[in-house]
Amino acid sequence: MNILDTYRLWCEQATLDADVAKELQQIKGASYEIEDRFYRELEFGTGGLRGIIGAGTNRMNVHTVAKATQGYSQYINAMFTEPKVAIAYDSRIKSDRFAVVAAEVFAGNGIHAWLYPQIMPTPSLSFAVRDIGCCGGIVITASHNPAKYNGYKVYGPDGCQITTESAAEIQQKINAVDPFTDVKRIPFEAGKERGLIRMIGEATIRRYLDAVAGASVLPKNIDRGVSIVYTPLNGAGINCVPRSLTENGFTKIVIPDEQREPDGNFPTCPFPNPEVREALEVGLKWAAQTNSELLLATDPDCDRVGAAVRDKEDYTLINGNEMGVLLLDFICRMRVEAGTMPKRPAAVKTIVTTPMAKRVAAHYDVELIDVLTGFKFIGEQIGLLESKREESRYIFGFEESYGYLSGSFVRDKDAVNASLLICEMVAYYKYLGKSLLDVLNSLYQQFGYYQSRLLSFTFEGSTGFAKMSGLLASLRETKPAEIAGLAVEAVADYQLSIRTGAGGEQETIYLPKSNVLRFFLAGGSEAVVRPSGTEPKLKIYLAVTADSKETCGRQLDDLESDLSEIVYRKQESNQ
Repeated sequence: MNILDTYRLWCEQATLDADVAKELQQIKGASYEIEDRFYRELEFGTGGLRGIIGAGTNRMNVHTVAKATQGYSQYINAMFTEPKVAIAYDSRIKSDRFAVVAAEVFAGNGIHAWLYPQIMPTPSLSFAVRDIGCCGGIVITASHNPAKYNGYKVYGPDGCQITTESAAEIQQKINAVDPFTDVKRIPFEAGKERGLIRMIGEATIRRYLDAVAGASVLPKNIDRGVSIVYTPLNGAGINCVPRSLTENGFTKIVIPDEQREPDGNFPTCPFPNPEVREALEVGLKWAAQTNSELLLATDPDCDRVGAAVRDKEDYTLINGNEMGVLLLDFICRMRVEAGTMPKRPAAVKTIVTTPMAKRVAAHYDVELIDVLTGFKFIGEQIGLLESKREESRYIFGFEESYGYLSGSFVRDKDAVNASLLICEMVAYYKYLGKSLLDVLNSLYQQFGYYQSRLLSFTFEGSTGFAKMSGLLASLRETKPAEIAGLAVEAVADYQLSIRTGAGGEQETIYLPKSNVLRFFLAGGSEAVVRPSGTEPKLKIYLAVTADSKETCGRQLDDLESDLSEIVYRKQESNQ
């Protein structure tokens, strides 16, 4: 069936959502608009689905959600007896509708669906899967993407996002599903009456918040009178972060009116990503007006948190690598002082996260484990420790993209847990007469200066996807001998599982295969190149170390300039 035939079929049979039917009629005769919506199906990977909300196979809508859920249901029924799943959703456009449709399809396939009755953070879903004893779960969210996106994250019985192998098996099931004839659904109310659809109650939420509180490391005698501006960026954090902070003694909290209420349009924050300064502008304004010491901002599904601290008359943002290093050092410091550091402690980070973490971990005799990009790989390491009854060894995991976790009760990044830890860290150093910036500078003086930068190159549509794939293939085939004047001392190709030195010597990489290239440069700098798993972007992660912040900045500028030129040059050659 060609693109136009598929479009016509949708015009006839896509009747579950009036918005979808209306959009299909609006694009009638517009060949580019039809092609963009139907040239492919949304790719189902280890992160599930993510795409623009709208009509078509290449969009997030009730039909693509139902198709994915039908395939997932068939996988579950083949793997488990008496299965049940947990469902959460955030404030994004149609998230509640997609969650209900998913519950209806699960019920139609005889699977018990446990649904949070209101928007909730992604980590609370990871918790609920294990707390209720589910064989899996989903979260309807597009994380930090702009308002036009939504998504469908899938979790396994361990509370982690599904593995590559499971994703491939589920994808096979989904591929065989006709979204109009093969999907089994029971209407929501009928599903509730039959006991196939149930609400996740306050008891589970209470146990989750208790687990967050149980990860506290701040001594009881430290004053918690930190003045905080917290913004959920119109997302799911509003239902857990203020409650967690207040229950743990942090009561001086102000929430901006403009960003308090759930709103998937994100009217004051077009790109609700706490990694981006523009997303924090409203919070920064409120922090200045209230003279608060700390600003916290969580993304719409509340698994990432960004922060800014008062710096004299202004506020300084702390990036993900800096906050991760600060938290790693703080947790180690508190555990050593309290005598709660486990034997053979372990921390986990991703390969694109600052190498400075290795220096900090070594200082406290903590084993640092490197994993591929994606917090599921950190969660997987917790599961491996648990399988050996060694989960108590895990003390912290983090990634440069503002994701942190200090407890094994969740298997995904957790901004509720991280928000509490950050407040505790600010309170502790305030007690010592220091700011987080003072502490960060002292860590640089102790371990050396490390700076990082993320470069993103957008490749929209079918032609963009082909160009990005060709660019990576070209870079893999013809590797640069130097970048910005720094010799390439080794290249790790995670797709081939081989690290190759400048002299041609090779060693095996014992990590899952992934389309990632990592360049180790002279002097300890690094550049990692990978396609985003959730956006049409090529991402390049730069990390440099030097004897001063200024030198680091110059090296980053040089690397950015040279790598941008390489990308554009290879993009031109692949036209």
